[in-house]
Amino acid sequence: MRARIEDDILFLHQEDVPQYKKTGSVVRNSYFWALKAIAVQAYRSKDWEYDAEVWVAVQRVLLSFAESNYLGLRETQLEFATDQAIPEILKPVATWE
Repeated sequence: MRARIEDDILFLHQEDVPQYKKTGSVVRNSYFWALKAIAVQAYRSKDWEYDAEVWVAVQRVLLSFAESNYLGLRETQLEFATDQAIPEILKPVATWE
């Protein structure tokens, strides 16, 4: 998932966040609700936002779903621009583009 940090807010690109589908898989819908529940803003047509206080929760959600081996790496890994520093707490679930 494309990600960036501005003013201690983690932004996940709107096209990369999980999508809820009424008849979709339970795992994907659970992933959607888990990430949405800890977001400050999670609107359909905007990037999702996470305060620094919940970055540890973001990390745990991403790790948990990555370890399930049901979702792909591009769905459970944060991708930052090469010129952006990755905070220590997010390093286990992040890489550069």
